[in-house]
Amino acid sequence: MASIVLKVAGLSRWVRHTLPSRALTTSTSRRSRVPGSLWKLGKLNHIAIAVPDIEKATSLYRDVLGATVSDKLPLPDHGVYTVFVELGNTKLELLHPLGDKSPISGFLQKNKSGGLHHICIEVEDINAAIAALRVKNIRTLSATPQIGAHGKPVIFLHPKDCDGVLVELEEA
Repeated sequence: MASIVLKVAGLSRWVRHTLPSRALTTSTSRRSRVPGSLWKLGKLNHIAIAVPDIEKATSLYRDVLGATVSDKLPLPDHGVYTVFVELGNTKLELLHPLGDKSPISGFLQKNKSGGLHHICIEVEDINAAIAALRVKNIRTLSATPQIGAHGKPVIFLHPKDCDGVLVELEEA
């Protein structure tokens, strides 16, 4: 048994609570008892923000906030322009419509000022991830992965199956 001391908010006394030693185990030791998955969820690659004016948004991050930003890159297959803002441990992806049929056009019609569009999480094996998620009734927005802005396979998960969040998986 191990004990921890908690200070209860608003009270001047300390409360000692004894926890079973298994409550203090690390996630690593717990994982060793769980059968391994065929795929592994990795780090947050980027957070994507739809912007109505990509030059203005780029200037905000580069000139006002001092971030390193990429050049504007057209991705015709996805119907967007992208600019990546480097943050050290992850990136922001600024998205702007490319053409009238861009999915970002519809998003900006509903959100005139722009806003959070999706999060992107890396996976080791995108095909294994897709197969495992489909077994668990998680839908994808396309039948197969496409090549994304980083030149790697990506796929989007349906937001209705992900608590209202559009999730992009990118193979690491």
